Amino acid sequence: MDHLTELENKSIYIIRESYHQFGKIAALWSIGKDSTTLVWLCTKAFFGKVPFPVVYIDTGYHFQEMYDFRDHWAEKRGLNLIVARNDEALAAGMGPESKLECCTQLKTQALKDCIAEHGFDALLLGIRRDEHGIRAKERYFSPRDQQFQWDYENQPPELWDQYSAMADEETHIRVHPLLHWREIDVWRYIQRENLEINPLYFARDGKRYRSLGCRTCTNPIESDAADVDQIIEELLTSSTAERAGRAQDKEDTYTMQKLRALGYM
Repeated sequence: MDHLTELENKSIYIIRESYHQFGKIAALWSIGKDSTTLVWLCTKAFFGKVPFPVVYIDTGYHFQEMYDFRDHWAEKRGLNLIVARNDEALAAGMGPESKLECCTQLKTQALKDCIAEHGFDALLLGIRRDEHGIRAKERYFSPRDQQFQWDYENQPPELWDQYSAMADEETHIRVHPLLHWREIDVWRYIQRENLEINPLYFARDGKRYRSLGCRTCTNPIESDAADVDQIIEELLTSSTAERAGRAQDKEDTYTMQKLRALGYM
């Protein structure tokens, strides 16, 4: 069995286990490469049809290409798409002046409201351990309390691949089926599966986006990689951090840790 198939099989096992264990689940879809790969794995896990909703957190500040790709893929794949927005915060003028408060209100609070409305017991997310230091502390099955807070210093053990999947009644569970993947694994899998991906990843005028977020907080990198093959070649020699263009990672050393402890994706 080749490396990508091993990664795929482990992820599909976790996805199916989550669907079996929890009453109501959903997948979070940011329109980026990782969450799009996650949705594709969900499709394969259930033989062509994702049997639970896919949630898109709309901050109101995303690139138009993200909205276009969302609508195109949702229709093409027959997804049960839920769009979650914190309209109250947006109406009050919430913006990117404070990254911590903006992300908390427009992403975390929007997700809290969505879970409360739909009663989800567990959420599938497309994060990976190699993305960021704080994400390396995650588990495949990671509980959150009623306030959405994550106690990253006190997590259940996951030994010998026997994942702790049962949620306490007072929590919801974040499930991370791509936790063991690397960035280059994702791109090689996209290449193998011939997956359609957001065009923002491909270079235009010498720049491309390596990680996608709000247009106010995401900057492109210097690149001439105009297709998946060229992106893979670029990653083999690049020393630039994957999230170098994301403002959340730059505001201060602990911003991402604060955000994730408060429930950020």
